[in-house]
Order: sequence, then C-alpha cells, then structure tokens
Amino acid sequence: MNETTIFPARTIVTMDPSQPTVEAVAVRDGKVLAAGSLDECASWGPHTVDDRFADHVLTPGMIEAHAHTFEGAFGLLPYAGWFPRHRPDGSTAPGVKTYDDLLNLLRRLDQETQGSQEPIVVWGFDPIYFVDEERLTRDHLDRASTERPIFVFHASAHLATVNSAMLTRHEVTRETQTVGVARDGNGEPNGELQEMPAIALATSAIHMIMRMMGDPEAIRTLGQMCANTGITSLVDLGASGVTRPEGQDVWHQVVTDEFPARIHQRHLIGMMPGLNDWGAAADQVKAFELDDTARLRTAGLKIVLDGSIQGFTAKMKWPGYYSPDGISPTDHGVWMVPPEQLLEMVRPFHERRINTHVHCNGDLTIDLWIDVVEQLLLESAWLDHRYTVQHSQLTSAAQYRRMAKLGMCANIFSNHIWYWGDQHHDITVGPERARRMEACRTAEEAGVSFSLHTDASVTPLGHLHTMWCAVNRVTPSGRVLGEHERISAQSALHAVTTGAAYQLHADDEFGSIECGKAADFTVLEDNPLTVDPMSIKDIGVWGTIVGGTANEAAHPGA
Repeated sequence: MNETTIFPARTIVTMDPSQPTVEAVAVRDGKVLAAGSLDECASWGPHTVDDRFADHVLTPGMIEAHAHTFEGAFGLLPYAGWFPRHRPDGSTAPGVKTYDDLLNLLRRLDQETQGSQEPIVVWGFDPIYFVDEERLTRDHLDRASTERPIFVFHASAHLATVNSAMLTRHEVTRETQTVGVARDGNGEPNGELQEMPAIALATSAIHMIMRMMGDPEAIRTLGQMCANTGITSLVDLGASGVTRPEGQDVWHQVVTDEFPARIHQRHLIGMMPGLNDWGAAADQVKAFELDDTARLRTAGLKIVLDGSIQGFTAKMKWPGYYSPDGISPTDHGVWMVPPEQLLEMVRPFHERRINTHVHCNGDLTIDLWIDVVEQLLLESAWLDHRYTVQHSQLTSAAQYRRMAKLGMCANIFSNHIWYWGDQHHDITVGPERARRMEACRTAEEAGVSFSLHTDASVTPLGHLHTMWCAVNRVTPSGRVLGEHERISAQSALHAVTTGAAYQLHADDEFGSIECGKAADFTVLEDNPLTVDPMSIKDIGVWGTIVGGTANEAAHPGA
C-alpha cells in the first residue's frame, strides 16, 4: 500500500463549499486522499502524521495566473525600482528614490565589472514616480558612463531608457524609423525606447536578458521565489517556444518532479518578427502538449494587443489619457498587433480548441478582444473556451456584462492600485476612471469568473499582496481608490485559487482542498480570512506543499 501522510494544521481553508474549513488533510500519491477531522483522515488506514504545520494555516495552493520568467532572471540582476523588493534569498533590496541613487548604482556596477563588454543592465525603474524631475533620458545616463552601454529596463517591461553609448553601439540615429524611438526637440533619439520593436534595437542588452531567461539558474531562482511567496503554480505568459522550441529542453531538464512549483507555459505570439503562419504556430502549441509533465504544462496562447497605462502606450477610448491642461491628444497608445489582424490570428487556435489570453490594458483593446471572441463563437461554437482578458484594468461594467454573456474570464491586475494608483488618479486616467480600475466587485456582480495577478516581474510575486489590494484598495498616499470596488477576503482568496484554476481549465485538479485534487497547499502563519483586512499582505509565508512535498521559503543568511 502506498504511504499516506496526514497534515494537521491550526486551520485548513479548503475553498470547498461543503466544508469550508477542516483540521487535517491526508495525502497519498501526491493527491488529497481526505480532508476533515484527524480521525476521519486516519480512517483511511495506515498513515504517518506530520505535525510540522500544527500551528500554521493551510490554504489551497495559490496560483499565479500571469507572471513571467523575467521574475527569475531579474532576481539575478541589479534592482532599480521605486519600492523595496524581496530578493530570492529572502533579503530585501532598497528602493531607488532619486536620479542620483540610480546614477550611483550604475557607476558602482561599471566599476565592479570593468573590462566587460556586456552592457550594464538594471531593471524595475519607472520615471512616473519622479514627478519633480524631467523624464529620464540618455543625457542623465551619460552622467554614469559615456563609454559603457547602459540599459535601464522599466518596471512595466514595455519601456527602457538607454545612454548614448548604447544608441551608438547599435546605430540608433535620427534616421532610425522604428516606431517607439522617442525623440528630443532636435529629432534625435533621446534614449527612451517604447515597446518591444524599439526596445529590441538595444540588441546587446536584449540578448543578455534572453540568455538569462533561458539559464537553468534563473529557472531555479523562479522556483525558489514561488516557495518564498506561497505560489504552487505559476503561469508563464511569455513562453517563446513557438519561435524557439529548442528552449523547451532546458525547461524540461530543470522543472522535474522535485521543482518547488508547477509551471504552466502560455506561448506568446504577435510580437514575434517574421511569425505569420498562425496555423503552424497553433500546431506547435498542440505538439508541446504531448510532452507535458506533472510540473511543466502547456497552457495555451497569449497575445499582447497594447502597451502599459503608466507608460502611455495602452490604447485608450475617448477621451484618451487624462489632460488637465485640455490639450493632450486622445490618440495615445501603441497597437502591438494590427486590430484587423487579430481575428485571423486567433482563428486557428480557436479551431484547435487552444485557450487564448489577450493582454488588454486600455479599454479600446478590451472592446476589440470581446468583439473577436463573439465572432469566433458565431463561426464555431466552443461552449467552454474560458477566453480571458489579461490585466483588465479599465474594463467597464458594460464590457463585463458582455464578457459574462460570452463566457469570458478576467485576470485583474489588482497590484496597480498600490504601485500606480496615485499616478493613475493624478496623471494617467484621472480620478473617475482610477476609482473603477481593477473592478473586481463589478466583475463579481456581473458573473465574470476572475483571478488576480502580479505580472511578475512588473510587480513582486505573491498573492497576499494582490488579495490585500483587491480587499482594501489603498494607495501609498493613503487614498482609498474606489471603495465600492472592494471585495471580501473570501472572494480574493477564491480568485487566486479556484478562479485562477478555472482559467487554466484545471479547476478539476487545483484550486481547492478536496478528495482527488492535487496536494498543493500554501502554508501561512495566519488566516487571511480572519485577520484584519489591512494585515493580509503582512502574513508570514512558511512555504508551500506541492504534490505532497514541502518547500520551505528562503531566509536571509540561512
């Protein structure tokens, strides 16, 4: 007989409506054998009791339904963001609060790597926080070095700023016609590169980042960060196997049965140069499914339609971005896929029943994606498609009603309320639209199944924070941004467990603690459903249990 282990805990939150909490869970063969009282679990026969979580709280394994391999790779790179950031070893990197802080960091990195031909690459920066400074340009970065190429990746991953040496190395000049190369008053590139076609001009930095993303160490780092933050399943919404299938070999070598999280890969198309045979791409995604394992799975397709709101590259409906001076043009944003091409692009995937998630930050892109889904369903009925609006930041009540009728889902970027809420209120979209951003309550009342996400590395991995944002909607200034869009802690936990599993067509396997499902649990120091709502983000994380195997969070100096 296979071994059975029983884990008692102070509280086990099951997300099973028939028994919301229990005192123990029995695990056999990596699955939940029973959940209930200790006696009920023991009634299944010979067993071992593991008491290490007797003072902890177990929840269903939290599922990050939108993150990126960047989180692991960037965990190995110097950090230059505004807010302090947890590192893979459990330590915390300080925030960069001034341009002098940034330049001193770059100078130090240049000194530490003298003689290297690699560019200096840092990540996490966002000029929108520096309201008393002019926008960062090559001129600022040239103060750190005029000889060593510098690449400052913005937090959104939709923009970067480079110095003159980087522009010179890759011959980016006033004659460069690539969309997204920002200019100064004389028509010269000012160092800001907006969206991937322009960012890709900094070839040496992009090649360095791509090498790191495929490095086994970066993948292992991602796994440790999942354990640190209580994530048992992570959906990588930037897998590039369609264009570089050889990269899948590395993932299969690293993500074995001992890996501390399950990785679900959603393959990215739309921004890949030269890729226009969508039927062949769909066949490639289906082929990947043949190699799925318990820890590494194919999750379908991702398409990026627009940019970021805080980068002013998301596509917005009238009246566009906030314009207190009354003169800001309404035609902001960048189409990452020509709108007229989206239906043709998605159709082969729909015909093969491959679930598709589309990045929609601006409300104009949300309308387009809903229209395309409606047309696809008119052409070929798929009653359980679960097509998802990713980010879903400015989705209106009317759009949510349409999504509900079509069976669509939303993955809501609740972390924006904290990381950019004040900026959205004051700078990007204005007070009214900012109050209805990340509209979880509206989605819930419309009957749209939704999850929450971090978009790591854009914001830090970890669902206690996304839940805290959705429940409290508090900004760094202390403003409550849209009190009527608050949801309960129960709804927030549902979103990061059952709701996320539903989007993956995997709610029969993950998302709750009940007989027959995977033994994936998040191990916490307290119960997010009973603590003061403002304390949710501060709950300690012991680690995770994945397939019955415990994975402890890293601690500095351990």
